[in-house]
Amino acid sequence: MDKKKIVKDYLNKIDLLNDYNKNYYDLSSPLVKDEQYDKLKKEILDLENKYTYLKNKNSPSKIVGYKPSKNFIKANHRVPMLSLANAFTEEDLENFEKKILNFLSKKKGSKISYSAEPKIDGISASLTYKNGNFLRGLSRGDGKEGEDITENLNTIKDIPKKIFSKDFPEEIDIRGEVFIKNSDFEALKGKFANPRNAASGSLRQKNSEDTKKIPLKFIA
Repeated sequence: MDKKKIVKDYLNKIDLLNDYNKNYYDLSSPLVKDEQYDKLKKEILDLENKYTYLKNKNSPSKIVGYKPSKNFIKANHRVPMLSLANAFTEEDLENFEKKILNFLSKKKGSKISYSAEPKIDGISASLTYKNGNFLRGLSRGDGKEGEDITENLNTIKDIPKKIFSKDFPEEIDIRGEVFIKNSDFEALKGKFANPRNAASGSLRQKNSEDTKKIPLKFIA
């Protein structure tokens, strides 16, 4: 394949991924299953690794999530809110371990202990506390800039409005996931495609009173 065809294929894949991102993050209406989305993302990253001249500001190697909605005030994250990497094969896991060993300056064969937990599929949020008071909550947005969804987050009972612990930091960002339990989703099946969409759509309502009606949970 010549260079022009490679670049064209690369840009087409990025445009398609951007369309998927808009529907998933901004419209809470995914066009494809996670497996198909992950496959396309991997194809783009593989092309960039193979052909070093391929670069684009909208590449998944440069951005996370999707730009914040115009319906909300935007604010910058003090520290970028990044996403987790995926592993699809045993080789991916082996490469992941090699990077850890290299980063820690350990020799090959050094033992590493792992802990694993189920992934909760919801919408990421960052909570800022100052002097124990819940000050502001942001969505992940594009990783650098998020939507100010403080009023909607205030409706979630799992999120304390004030921390009374004496040894709590003066100022801290606490990150976690807003989600809906599968059992609670049963009553919402007619309105949303799945629990993740329900969490995302509910948290990004213009009116917090509408958000309040949805049984949202938060895990830090």
